[in-house]
Amino acid sequence: MKQIVSALISSLLLGAMNGNAQTIKLDKAKLAPNLVSMSLERIKGKDALRVIKDSTLQQVDEPTFVRLIDVDFTNGTIEVKVLSRLLKNAPETARGFIGVAFRINATSSSFESIYIRPTNGRADDQIRRNHSIQYFSYPDYKFDRLRKEAPERYESYADMALNEWITMRIVVNGQEAKLYLNDAKQPALLVKDLKHGVGAATAGGIGLWVDVGTEGYFADLKVTRQ
Repeated sequence: MKQIVSALISSLLLGAMNGNAQTIKLDKAKLAPNLVSMSLERIKGKDALRVIKDSTLQQVDEPTFVRLIDVDFTNGTIEVKVLSRLLKNAPETARGFIGVAFRINATSSSFESIYIRPTNGRADDQIRRNHSIQYFSYPDYKFDRLRKEAPERYESYADMALNEWITMRIVVNGQEAKLYLNDAKQPALLVKDLKHGVGAATAGGIGLWVDVGTEGYFADLKVTRQ
């Protein structure tokens, strides 16, 4: 009996979440670039948003994203297909950095982010493979600080590569976030302590994020609020 009740509750919760699902068309009129350039392109069978970081900005893990106008998000699911290529002038340290920023405040000076490094996924180096996925929290907890203070806790491995569509699905609930890739039933990364905490102050926007050397593409964006 308990199993039946539990299944019914889960079904009702899933139905409620699906009822809040929103497919977001990547229309320039509804997008605001921040320290990036953007354009609409057709690539590998999909209409996509192309995003490139401002080349004059040297720092990494910065608010380099296209923000969705009038989209607020606290808890729920963000799902988007991403494809990453390296620019011709990309530095040797470029990894195809591409991902999602969420809970962005009004001035883009505070947010959480999860991104991937596609070149690391099949590198002939286990340490690089272990750094295929990254969480960071702007402005105080960039990747280098997290790697130094809590090695391996905020990074993980998953199979991935450049120039292929990868589905990122980020599930956020309170101070926790999980990243699922493609059709995986288990998360590739678990973050139990989002650095900006919980509460009303954590509500904010969503951004499609890239970093140095990346020619990034985004398509099929869906947001489900919890």
